Amino acid sequence: MTSLTKDAIKQSFLKLLNSKPIDKITVKEIVQDCGINRNSFYYHFADIPSLMEEIFNDQADEFVSRSFSYENLYDSIMAAIAFSLENKTAILHVFNSPNRQFLDRYLNRVARRTVTGFFDNYTKGVKNISEEDREAIVMYYKSLLIGFVFDWINDGVQYDLSMKAKRICELFEGTLELAIERCK
Repeated sequence: MTSLTKDAIKQSFLKLLNSKPIDKITVKEIVQDCGINRNSFYYHFADIPSLMEEIFNDQADEFVSRSFSYENLYDSIMAAIAFSLENKTAILHVFNSPNRQFLDRYLNRVARRTVTGFFDNYTKGVKNISEEDREAIVMYYKSLLIGFVFDWINDGVQYDLSMKAKRICELFEGTLELAIERCK
């Protein structure tokens, strides 16, 4: 029962966050939405920021624990940004809040996992890539992915992120091969 209550609180908060900014959401609204009392909320969470932090940590943990094929960069990116696409307004509200650090950490973990998984799959059997070069390439592509998402958020999540990602992958196809070649 405790887990169900905690999940209900998280779902109610996400629902509310998809409709209004964080500073407009109260514990009272959350508990009314999920049909529990205030004490139940405070049994599970100290406050709204701790609730938000747990939601982002849960999402990142779930993503990191999943198994992906990492066959192509576009599919890898789409898996990484799925939660953001499903919760565009909530992501925008967190980005524009004093609690943005939770989103930053979440995106960093998800982007690192995405790029590392893709790179490791892509370079199976390739020799002569030092750990230092591997880390530099992962850092570069991770930073690009995070910057790509931040640009979308800064633009108010207005454009189709999946179409933009597809076009970017098409335009920059072959750049990873060049970096791998330079490692030799």
